[in-house]
Amino acid sequence: MKEYTMCPVTKSRARELIIVNHYSHKWSSCRYALGLYNKTGVICGVAIYGYPVGRRVVTSISPIVKPDEVLELTRLWLRDEEPHNTESYFLGCTFNWLRIHTNIRVLISYSDPMYGHLGIIYQATNWWYQGNATMLVKGYYHVVLGEQLHPRTCVAKHGSVKASILTQIDPDYHRIEMPHKHRYLYVLHKKDRKFISSTLKHPILPYPKGEDYVREPNRRGFS
Repeated sequence: MKEYTMCPVTKSRARELIIVNHYSHKWSSCRYALGLYNKTGVICGVAIYGYPVGRRVVTSISPIVKPDEVLELTRLWLRDEEPHNTESYFLGCTFNWLRIHTNIRVLISYSDPMYGHLGIIYQATNWWYQGNATMLVKGYYHVVLGEQLHPRTCVAKHGSVKASILTQIDPDYHRIEMPHKHRYLYVLHKKDRKFISSTLKHPILPYPKGEDYVREPNRRGFS
């Protein structure tokens, strides 16, 4: 791991790498973009942290945590050829950077079972697991012209998520209920952990496990 270094990367470069390499091929909320470089100076991983998109996300964590003290790990990508433990090492480096350079206290992230993700990388780096029942409202993917779109992407691309409008674009339009995502929290500072854990609005639960699940099915993207 001494062969790697980590430092901020421009959002334009991070966006390019995520769109090309991440399994979603989509950009997301970004406040900080951090890159992992090998000894030859080649960027081999990117972590994207942004403010949570949902208005109620922060208030659903703890009453003592302020909106500007929470970031969401919105995208994490690592080249397939990097050693297995590089994921954990890279995340640890981002934690240290955030401790030094920001006032962030809590990180939140989700693993999407629709892509077969249980959140193994979060379990390996000791995040708190809060189950998959923390979503306050049901969400839906919109299938338009054979493409499955997140609501925000659907609005950006087609101007609406209303069935009356989308069926004019595609008579076969339909929507799919989003599976409940697994939610994970990470408290950056040790001095905060006991206090925040005692004020959580959702309990800390045992990690979900798969009987024959060894690692995320696609190492090219985890979040």
